[in-house]
Formats: sequence, C-alpha cells, structure tokens
Amino acid sequence: MRKHLSDQELLEYASSRSMTAGRVGRKVIEETAERYPDLSIMQIDPLQGAFLALLVKLIGATKVLEIGTFTGLSSLSMAQALPEGGALVCCDISEEFTSHARRAWEEAGVADRITLLIGPALQTLEDLEGPFDMAFLDADKPNYPAYLQKLTELVRPGGVIVADNTLWSGRVIDPGDQTQATQAIRRFNDLAAASADLEVVVLPFADGVTLMRRR
Repeated sequence: MRKHLSDQELLEYASSRSMTAGRVGRKVIEETAERYPDLSIMQIDPLQGAFLALLVKLIGATKVLEIGTFTGLSSLSMAQALPEGGALVCCDISEEFTSHARRAWEEAGVADRITLLIGPALQTLEDLEGPFDMAFLDADKPNYPAYLQKLTELVRPGGVIVADNTLWSGRVIDPGDQTQATQAIRRFNDLAAASADLEVVVLPFADGVTLMRRR
C-alpha cells in the first residue's frame, strides 16, 4: 500500500532536489525566525527563492523590481542570479526589516547591485522609470490590484511578473471570507486572468505563486 505523503514531506523532498539558499540565505532564514517568530511567515519559502533566481537567469534579466523586501531572502536570491552590471530595485516601507536585508546583501557581495527605496510602494512606483525585465510582488495585499496595473506598465513586453500569496492559504475560494485582503487577492487574480496584456499561470506551491508574462 502506497504511503500518503504530507505536503511538508513533499516540500522537503522538492527543496532537497532544488538549488539551495546558500550560506547567507540560510543565515537570513535562521535570523528571521529567531528575531521575528510571529512574522517569519512573511518570508518566502526557500524553494521560491530558487524559483526566482532561476527565472532571472532563464529570461536573461538585467533590471529587476521587487515590491516587498522584508528581511531580504527574495532580493538576495534574485540579486545573486543577476549578471555583472545587473540591477535590482527594492521597494519597502520598513527601515527595521530591511536593515537585516542590507546586511545580508553586503555579506553576499551584492549590495552594489541593489537600490532600496523606502516609502509607500504605490507612490515610489510613480517615480520609477522602466522598462524592467522582471518584477516580484510580495507586499500589502489590499493594494495588489493597483500594483498589477503599475507593474504591467513598468515591465517590458516579454518580461515577467511574479506574485506571491495568490492562493492565500485557500481563502480565495472560501465564500465566507470577505476580508479586504482576501477580496483584493481575488480581484488581482481575476484581473490577471482576464488581461489581454498578460499570459498567466497560477502555480499551487508555497502560498500560491502567479507567473505572468507580458505580451
């Protein structure tokens, strides 16, 4: 009789056969769990970091945008994957959380590739000039629909947009959940799926990862 494997067992198996977070990445994971035990769920899964790094390399990205940096695992993964001369722009509102990210970037030797912009991201995006080859979204959920509109403008045709938390622990299909964040993610998912400008695949790993290619 075949044993039923838990989601956690399968995740561990998949992670063990994928690229690792590396020494500095593992340090970010450990320190975030230690310092922010109640908030560490905000950090991407290491498997997502490997996914983002591989995407950067696959599309030959040289200019990447991140909305929502937290303690730096996703930015570190993407920055390390950039070629010489590549650039990553990070948008976040927290000096405290991103101070850990800054230290990780320095330790990994990629700080010179990264520009960190502190402030409400929707305002920051108004002043940014594209085009970007790739964007990663993992920020405040109520603004996801507005972020999608801006990213579609800032990412070049043929470029890629990746959004995290798009299955929202299953709450997107719970009719009893009418919270602002859940409704915003549903709206984001509907807008992306209906957009004539985007080719979209929703990947059911981590908390839901939506991969979009701008036409």
